Amino acid sequence: MPSIFAALPGIEVPVEAISRNLADMWTTTAASGDAAPAVDDAKATQVNFVLHFGFNATAEDAVEQFRTVVRFSQCYPSRIVVLCQNREDEDVPHMRAKLYGECYLGKSKADKRCVEFVTLAYPHTARSFLENQVSICLSTDLPLYYWVHRFSASARLADYRFLLSRAKRVLIDSAIAPADTFAFPWPNPASLRDLVYSRLLPVRQTIGQFLAGYKPAAIVGGLRGVTVGHTEALAAEGRVTLAWLRRRLAACGANVDELNLASAPAEAGSLGVRFDYGDAGKCFRWQGDLATKHALFEADFGLGPSTLPAAMSLLRPELALSEAMFL
Repeated sequence: MPSIFAALPGIEVPVEAISRNLADMWTTTAASGDAAPAVDDAKATQVNFVLHFGFNATAEDAVEQFRTVVRFSQCYPSRIVVLCQNREDEDVPHMRAKLYGECYLGKSKADKRCVEFVTLAYPHTARSFLENQVSICLSTDLPLYYWVHRFSASARLADYRFLLSRAKRVLIDSAIAPADTFAFPWPNPASLRDLVYSRLLPVRQTIGQFLAGYKPAAIVGGLRGVTVGHTEALAAEGRVTLAWLRRRLAACGANVDELNLASAPAEAGSLGVRFDYGDAGKCFRWQGDLATKHALFEADFGLGPSTLPAAMSLLRPELALSEAMFL
């Protein structure tokens, strides 16, 4: 099985020559006639982004996330540093580096979308030197975003406190993160963002917009419980949806501590919400199917029954990244 470092695209360069080779990369690209920024504009990045692969990441998974960041950078020109620690069976005693770049031209030559990757593979013994090397690779005076992907245990993040403390946003995906993720003592808890919550944006929007058509008192009056139906594959989405509904219903005046909040099994690829009322005449149901991308609202808050078809989707990975980072 190839290592993550071997699977990711790029040209290997000496670690001590990363800066010089980054400049040469764009110069060589421009000389060949391909899309490239001018020398003075080559560093016109908007964000610094560190993508850190844990031991649970495979080479195939790493390539997929790499391409996600490339698509993200087509909208937000970025300097990305990819970190991957050597596994115990990888007998490489020193740090290695790869460079990779893509540049896209928009409607004019002045409209550039460029991405620069520095991939660093490092042995366990080199972790103490990692902070200095990452700092050299990043652009100065730009915000840092740190994506922690498939770490085997949250405790392993303690070695990277310099990144956790400096980052404006720390991104995790609670669907695949260690079980103790939310118990980990994050240096700056306010910076933490869950990609599950971000990719649920279309679901939150469509349910929120539908319910906004009714008075809060009509929604929470007589409410006894909320059930979110989901499959095992959407367990994280179900959990996050239920927590979101709890907060929104509390904002509407519901005593959420007295509500029965529960999860229930659902058909494959589906996610659903049901409000249970003491009044048999009141109801609210929303059911979405990811396979068909269709959803259906059924509701009666005392004004007569209402049925409304709607769209159902989750945000694409690159859009979920921007949602988590900037909103």
